[in-house]
Amino acid sequence: MPLSPARIGPALLGSLLLSVLLACSPPPSDPGDAATTADPEAAARLDALYAEYWEEALERNPVRATFVGDRRYNDRLPNTLDPAFIDESRERARHWLDRAEAIGPGGLEGQDLLSYEVFTFQLRSELDGYRFPGHLQPLNQFRNIAGTFAQLGAGTGAQPFDTVADHEAWLARAAGIPELFEQLQANMRAGIEAGVVQPRILMERVLPQLDALVADRAEDTLFWRATQRLPEDLDDDARETMLARYRTLIEDRLMPAYRELRRFVAEDYIPAARDSVGVADLPDGTAWYDHLVRSNTTTDLSAAQIHRIGLDEVARIHERMRALAPALDIAMGPDDPMSVLFEGVRARPDARFEDAEDLLRQYNAFRDVVEPLLPALFDIRPEADFEIREVEAFRARSASAASYSAPATDGSRPGIFYVNTYDIAARPRYSLESLYLHEATPGHHFQIALQRELDDLPDFRRFGGETAFIEGWGLYAESLGEELGVYTDPLMLFGALEYELWRSIRLVVDTGLHAKGWSRQDVLDYMYANSPVQPTRAVSEAERFMAIPGQALAYKIGELRIRELRNRAEAELGADFDVRGFHREVLQDGSVPLDVLEAKIERWIDARRG
Repeated sequence: MPLSPARIGPALLGSLLLSVLLACSPPPSDPGDAATTADPEAAARLDALYAEYWEEALERNPVRATFVGDRRYNDRLPNTLDPAFIDESRERARHWLDRAEAIGPGGLEGQDLLSYEVFTFQLRSELDGYRFPGHLQPLNQFRNIAGTFAQLGAGTGAQPFDTVADHEAWLARAAGIPELFEQLQANMRAGIEAGVVQPRILMERVLPQLDALVADRAEDTLFWRATQRLPEDLDDDARETMLARYRTLIEDRLMPAYRELRRFVAEDYIPAARDSVGVADLPDGTAWYDHLVRSNTTTDLSAAQIHRIGLDEVARIHERMRALAPALDIAMGPDDPMSVLFEGVRARPDARFEDAEDLLRQYNAFRDVVEPLLPALFDIRPEADFEIREVEAFRARSASAASYSAPATDGSRPGIFYVNTYDIAARPRYSLESLYLHEATPGHHFQIALQRELDDLPDFRRFGGETAFIEGWGLYAESLGEELGVYTDPLMLFGALEYELWRSIRLVVDTGLHAKGWSRQDVLDYMYANSPVQPTRAVSEAERFMAIPGQALAYKIGELRIRELRNRAEAELGADFDVRGFHREVLQDGSVPLDVLEAKIERWIDARRG
């Protein structure tokens, strides 16, 4: 999700208005450093603080509340892009951190200690993030709140439309969109003055996204789809009144706001946007990227170290892929370039889907294959179900190959595994099995949905998360395909290696873009030389890395740490190692920083050693 899934903090930055997961910060101290004598009073005080913090966080960011299934604020849309709101958010983060640190970790143990470490970890990172003016560039092709509102208003997102009250709430919330768009433009104008602007090519991608959302007639917009979900028992007069209110909202308020945003981007912003593509080219950009590396990986690894890890992983995976050539009936000599293998795979007729319907059918069929195999590796799974859906047409061109959206905790919405059917020829069939394992089961659906069902955890942990843990788990889940017995087709094993390769390439190109001065073309050239990627996906991914610096680092760094911990547990426990127990230990406390995960697994190993 992914989506993946995004992260949330209390108004972290204006551009993160609709994020779903919590922010990160420098690694916390080892939980083993705290006192060992339990202090129930301190734990109770902290639990009360966490509950108070979470209530404030939802009230200040009601769209976040909607995304986590809390309907109390569905009618609200505060101006979270307002600099005054952001300043207040910084003050509130300091307030909560000071209060938690005044209690301190002394006397905490188990989940209480873990919650304290995660809470302070995230707030420190949030405060560090306020150093950088992300609110001055709140819009790009990957994080486009105009598109997110269209998803909500179409009834395909988190906003419910089950009752008249739900429709009333949306009409009230949507009335605030024009003001938010005005603030967004004001911030972007301030960004132009300060030299904090987006790469021009990213903003050119925004224009067709906005064009797809604008229409003269209300009935021709995505927002009109909500009217198809009016309660069936609504009488005719009430229905006509509601339809008229929707038409007025859409035609008189929303469409003018969308047209003006589109005009602003095309006529005012794009001419002032930059030709460079790395965050290091912005004021204080090197420090900014260092912060993003720390927050996304939850490690102290430098950009240079991560770049080297990426190069080494690419070389290792290439060797394994070469070994598959005979099974794929591809003649490849030891000195042949990787392009021989990649071109041979692309030429196979079974490497492609026939059409979007075929893609969806095959994903659903693979789901039936995977489900009965999972108990061999897992004795823990979420109660919530999930659906497989196409990415909506208006955002498909710039969206990633797949993503995951978490289920609502009230059961009103299942998890959603989105698959992209845009340019079907560029969606290789050999990615199907690994992509499913990553986004659905046992990947994001297992981890994120299960975390939301952990009722004994503070809500900030149930609904928060660390990108390195979340995406690291997703990539680790892909690696389980061979153990599950699903990569029986050499083509599918090649696809799994290709996806692992892709995450390793991300380490190279993200750091290349933002720390080594690479151009967009440098990134594309490296992708084409080292993977079988097609232009549609390569361009989309390269521009994604430009839009959200550092996020792509989380996948491989997280997976490497989880795999390292499993290898350590297997080596130390020998015949006593239980893979289902290991997976339960990783998942049962929700998402945590990687250092916290390591300490947790070390304690698990010690307990098993007996």
